[in-house]
Amino acid sequence: MKQSHYFLAIDNGTQSVRVLVFDNQGNEIAKSKVELDPYISEHPGWAEQDPKYYWQSLGKAFDGLWAAGKVRPEEVLGVSLTTQRYTMINLDEEKKPLRRAIVWMDQRRAVSQEPLGGIIGFGIKLLGLGNLIEDLRSKSRCNWIAQNEPEIWSRTRHYVSLSAYLTYQLIGELKDATGSTMGYLPYDYKQQCWAKKSDLKWKLLSCTRDMMPELVKTGELLGHISQKASEMTGLPVGLPMVAAASDKACEVLGAGGSEPHIGCLSYGTTATINTTTSKYIEILPFIPPYTAAIPGFYNTEMMIYRGFWMVNWFKNEFAHYEQRKAKALGLEAEQLFDDLLNQVPAGSMGLMMQPYWSPGVRQPGPEGKGALIGFGDVHKRAHIYRAILEGLAYELRQGKERIEKRSRVPITRLRVSGGGSQSDAAMQLTADIFGLAAERPHTYEASGLGAAINCAVGLGEYPDYLTAIQHMTRKGDVFEPHFPTVQLYGRLYKEVYLEMYKRMKPLYQSIREITGYP
Repeated sequence: MKQSHYFLAIDNGTQSVRVLVFDNQGNEIAKSKVELDPYISEHPGWAEQDPKYYWQSLGKAFDGLWAAGKVRPEEVLGVSLTTQRYTMINLDEEKKPLRRAIVWMDQRRAVSQEPLGGIIGFGIKLLGLGNLIEDLRSKSRCNWIAQNEPEIWSRTRHYVSLSAYLTYQLIGELKDATGSTMGYLPYDYKQQCWAKKSDLKWKLLSCTRDMMPELVKTGELLGHISQKASEMTGLPVGLPMVAAASDKACEVLGAGGSEPHIGCLSYGTTATINTTTSKYIEILPFIPPYTAAIPGFYNTEMMIYRGFWMVNWFKNEFAHYEQRKAKALGLEAEQLFDDLLNQVPAGSMGLMMQPYWSPGVRQPGPEGKGALIGFGDVHKRAHIYRAILEGLAYELRQGKERIEKRSRVPITRLRVSGGGSQSDAAMQLTADIFGLAAERPHTYEASGLGAAINCAVGLGEYPDYLTAIQHMTRKGDVFEPHFPTVQLYGRLYKEVYLEMYKRMKPLYQSIREITGYP
């Protein structure tokens, strides 16, 4: 293949939509980015966005790509798509949106329903799955819409993710990738397909089988660019579109995370640690692993829902000085935050943060709350910022140890990607808390590269994923752990952090009972 033939990846994240072009060595040839308003919120905790806004923004990104002149449409061999996870859209009979998409950050809940009776109810009670079942029923978008917007629900013919919606806009067929299917849906994570008719999920959710799009395995052909999409994007009519996976799954692939001993940290809005394995392993009982960007594989994921979102929270609440200075310098405020980190010694002089800003189901439980402990008169803004990043890394280290325990495979390498990985100080902190070298992928756009790898393998550029990963991914900067700091963090982690939740859990429960929040 000539070097002038490329693979194009569309990456529709929370903060932006990007169109990226890679060659067969994983080098970024061209990029166009359009910033997004993450969501519209008309009520506290709600997060919605107009589906057409995503499609129109993608069109603008393509306009920017071709205007830059670094690549021509005829040089593109194929396209793949990766998007944010579990942003859901209701479509009518003509596949037009009936309402705004409910974005993954949305916190609304359906009204509690009567517990299931009979043998099923007895089994749920016996296995202690009541909270898990209630979580599924209350957090599913379809249940909320069916309860609160019955007229919309009665007109809903298709209930699809953002990935399926954009795929339809691109190829004119309502299909989705298995690797993009997750969340509170009737999906069989073990078999990587829609659940069987007998599956309990169909009884718990309002959506039906005929509302679901056709699923295509990652790396297989979804379809071809339509005339309508060509007019919007400038892509050639008939260009093949290959199924990729969700942004987190593609990020793992683009970071070179193909084996269970490689831990892939994503320092994004949601912070995660993932490994890739051919075995179906539930790190927490009854919480399934996600479908990986490698067909037939799984991502064993532990997440912090409000991960590096907390950096934005810190910026809005405490970093007004940095915001003013960054504006004057023409920079992003986060680019100045390494100065704050470096003002404070490792351990933040005893300030410890537990990043449970959003409750969970099992870890933490529904009573979970965030905490900062160890304050003294020496502590300032910089200590709070460092404690935030240390707390995130402690929690991800705990996730690493849970994955190792369940998989029985030690994690010996760390790959760190996402926005937070651009901070050298955060990378060094990560290496010291984990006691392992922290490696950046060679490109910041790891999720886009993962989608491009799907495209390259799907179109036969490489015979398999291992070969593609060897050619298209590689290490970038590497941060080695500093042994004395590793020892300090080791004691704080084992003697303090691991004790925090179980000691504070009763207090969290009392707060919840007294205040009714959340």
